[in-house]
Amino acid sequence: MPELPEVETVRRGLAPVMEGQVMTQVEVNRPDLRWPFPDRMAERLTGVRVLQLRRRSKYLLGDLDSGETLLIHLGMSGRMTVSGDLLGRFVHEHPAPQKHDHVIFHMDNGARITFNDPRRFGAMDLMSTTGAEAHKLLSVLGPEPLGNDFHEGYLVAAFQGRNTPVKSALLDQGIVAGLGNIYVCEALFRAGISPLRKAGRIAAPRVASLVPAIRDVLERAIAAGGSSLKDFRQADGELGYFQHNFDVYGREGAPCHTPDCGETIRRVVQSGRSTFYCPSCQR
Repeated sequence: MPELPEVETVRRGLAPVMEGQVMTQVEVNRPDLRWPFPDRMAERLTGVRVLQLRRRSKYLLGDLDSGETLLIHLGMSGRMTVSGDLLGRFVHEHPAPQKHDHVIFHMDNGARITFNDPRRFGAMDLMSTTGAEAHKLLSVLGPEPLGNDFHEGYLVAAFQGRNTPVKSALLDQGIVAGLGNIYVCEALFRAGISPLRKAGRIAAPRVASLVPAIRDVLERAIAAGGSSLKDFRQADGELGYFQHNFDVYGREGAPCHTPDCGETIRRVVQSGRSTFYCPSCQR
């Protein structure tokens, strides 16, 4: 599933061709994805201008001049790709329709944004922009890890008394929004903290060290266009490249990148998900 860097990469790719533009036609080619599309979604979006495109956790949010906000979640395999931009940012001609092109946005600048989702775990919703943060998917989220509300004091307080493994705590979207399996594994390696440690039993200075580690790995991943493991593509259809910089994720049995470490990366299963770590560098 795309994590924060992948969604932010998509947002940055879509913003130049969507912000300030009118959706002249919106095609909705099926009744639902993970859940049913909003009532009359195509009608409510057609002829409406996109004021801004922003991100909250792993959700894209398009604020519209109709007073509504379009929420988009890419799910496991969702892609939003751009074609036909007359300003020259995207040189791709409009492709032939594909089987899993579920929603297509035609913009007044000639661009076409296609939402393709073979597994249909993605989602879209429409809500009033005023009070959008009260939406059931957004109201439960913790602070953004790249924002001012996520800081050392906050994370130390959030971990106090927690008996869950630190990896599980960081995957809790109510503690910090947008982190997923890949970037939690990478951040824990950078901070030198074992994913097996109980969150509430890690000394405060070590918990505090996670904040810059998380920010560093996210910023590096965004700069690399995210990570492409299976389905993820940037808005121009290109792959992300951060997977080539993984220190631990997906590297079971490979040597640790730390000079003179001598250990190999191990994999364990936590809550049904693979965790990768170095048993020597992470304590």
